[in-house]
Amino acid sequence: MTVFVALGDSTTVGFGDRLPDGSWRGWAQILAAALGARLHNLADSGAQTADVVAGQLPRALDLRPDIAAVLVGTNDTLRSPFDPARVAANLERTVAALRAGGAEVLTIRLPDPGRMFGLPGPLARPLARRMRDLNAAADLVADRHRTVHFDAAGHSDSYDRRMWSVDRLHPSERGHRFLACSFFDLLAARLGPGIGNRPDPSPSSPPPTRAAQAWWMATQGTRWMIRRSTDLLPGLLGLAYAELRTPTASPAGLPTASPAGFPTASPAGLPLSDRVA
Repeated sequence: MTVFVALGDSTTVGFGDRLPDGSWRGWAQILAAALGARLHNLADSGAQTADVVAGQLPRALDLRPDIAAVLVGTNDTLRSPFDPARVAANLERTVAALRAGGAEVLTIRLPDPGRMFGLPGPLARPLARRMRDLNAAADLVADRHRTVHFDAAGHSDSYDRRMWSVDRLHPSERGHRFLACSFFDLLAARLGPGIGNRPDPSPSSPPPTRAAQAWWMATQGTRWMIRRSTDLLPGLLGLAYAELRTPTASPAGLPTASPAGFPTASPAGLPLSDRVA
């Protein structure tokens, strides 16, 4: 049986796609079922790229996966300080090791969370630049290692409000199914049409009611905002202040140079279409 190992953060854990028994399902489980694969989900809520390298990658290599997914980086962009060179090196190390072990590796260009949060411009712009740095690194790693690379950032459906849960950070069930279908299509293009049955893109459960969304915001959402106010907000305010003072300068902490061993590239010059690299 095909062994599928999923590495990453709370999106790959399945947050936003809750089953009736209270557990999380998510895109990786949906895709594994479609492929008839045995899933080992090693993702952890809150994981950053360094956590994947230190804790998830060794376990993944021990499992000798046929397919591995590396969807991580959003938490790096939502923390301060943000070091794009270190993030890029972590992605390179993770993907290189999995590819060396013979796995087909799934990677992604992540959408800009600022667009879903509805942040004001001075806060949204530096966060968007962080995401562009992350995606530039993901593109370079994907090109180097020929990963199965999905451009969620450039796909219009990624910004459909229905694709997101009430926190606007994790996919809804529809969003998880969108990810699963997108990766299935790319895998079928690479491996052939006989890999399994494409997942159903339509949700199997109704979306949460407004009352349920309000309850989440009053409980879980409040705690989430308090935590983010102690790490993300000060960093974003600092970047916004620097931008107001020198609007044409590159924000501090976001070097344009690529990580060691990578060719220098501008995010604006990178391809934006869905592709199998």
